[in-house]
Amino acid sequence: MQAAGRTRWAPDDALMGAHWQRLVVLWLLSPLLRLQSAHVRRITPRLPEPPGRRAGITGRGPLIRLLVAGDSGAAGAGAPTQDQALCGQLVRRLSRHHTVEWCVLAANGLDSPGMLKMLQTAPCGRFDVVVLSMGANDATVLCAPLQWAHWQTRLAELIELRFAPSLLVHSAVPPMHACLALPQPLRWFMGHWAKQMNQSLAGLLIDQAGRTMHWHPETTTTVGMAADGIHPSSEGYAVWADGLSRRILAAQAV
Repeated sequence: MQAAGRTRWAPDDALMGAHWQRLVVLWLLSPLLRLQSAHVRRITPRLPEPPGRRAGITGRGPLIRLLVAGDSGAAGAGAPTQDQALCGQLVRRLSRHHTVEWCVLAANGLDSPGMLKMLQTAPCGRFDVVVLSMGANDATVLCAPLQWAHWQTRLAELIELRFAPSLLVHSAVPPMHACLALPQPLRWFMGHWAKQMNQSLAGLLIDQAGRTMHWHPETTTTVGMAADGIHPSSEGYAVWADGLSRRILAAQAV
């Protein structure tokens, strides 16, 4: 995997213009957004990480060593068990074609700085594929998109150093405009912020060998959503795992 620190990508005038537009909108809407954010935090249940194994080996065929790392999405919040969470469903799909040695390194509430600390203390090992689910918690504290892309570079550099994967898949920031637990205009604003974060990361990944991005499918319904209206349900994780498995298997076939 190409070292992330070698990229020469830099923000262009359009991205900087969008940054200033976000600041103006944030200033105008900040009183209402603060009230709505506090209300959502007060009434939204905090879903636990599901029980189940976080490491194992299964399947038949050529070996893939898989690490799923990140926030509550990687940890499986919203699913009843780890088997029905993201890693479990991804392993099930990959194991139809490969022996999969897998591990989950994730926790509810992690933002990018927290993920960096977790990776720094994790045992070194060799993984062929790393799936990184980050961004929702960075978005809720309004981490600037350009700064967030910088954090993803730091994470990629550390992942390369400790795990040396041939493929790092950045799972995009979830489509927060589809989180029906968020009232308007908070939902619109967070969806727009998440979109800008994703565009910033996509620009960073242009011509980056060994790093790619998985985009979540668009949705505006409660189908695939957990009871909190924010996290995926087991059905939502199945859709997520489908997309990831296709991308990983295509890369393995090259």
